[in-house]
Amino acid sequence: MSNLTGLNDSKLISLYGELIMELKNRNIIRTKNIVGDLGERFAIDYYSSSEQLESLTDAPTSEKSIDAFAENGNRYAIKSITGNLTGVFYGLPHRDSDEVPEKLFDYLLIVVFSDNYMAQVIYELTWQQFLVHKKWHSRMEAWNVSVNKKVKEQANTVYERTTEQAVQERKTVG
Repeated sequence: MSNLTGLNDSKLISLYGELIMELKNRNIIRTKNIVGDLGERFAIDYYSSSEQLESLTDAPTSEKSIDAFAENGNRYAIKSITGNLTGVFYGLPHRDSDEVPEKLFDYLLIVVFSDNYMAQVIYELTWQQFLVHKKWHSRMEAWNVSVNKKVKEQANTVYERTTEQAVQERKTVG
């Protein structure tokens, strides 16, 4: 890896543009939501390369609430976070409604990134678990999930970055 500290600001900014274009050319990112797209790619690749998990494929970007499909028809929503709060989920009844929500997906995957955008963990929640843990975001008028202790305990942790991986990545980057 090249030493970025030796580059002037203009060159560093131009490299960012080149990186984004290459990520788009490889279909790693498909929208302007870069962190979301990176999380989707990581989750889909991880599921598809693991013998214990079902293989996933990208959902079309036009698909509402669904980011990936499994071979058996399961539908996955994928949210990527660098903190502890997911983005919002639209398409569910307002918090004041008595309406039973229509099932938008079968599983929710939450990909947690470190500050340097290394995937730390993937939590998997079923639709029912999502309904239990969703919280109302009053400013957005929609629902989200706070990845708190209770969510972490009840979710299926399908991936967790090991200390050994972190050390190896530091050696590669540094």
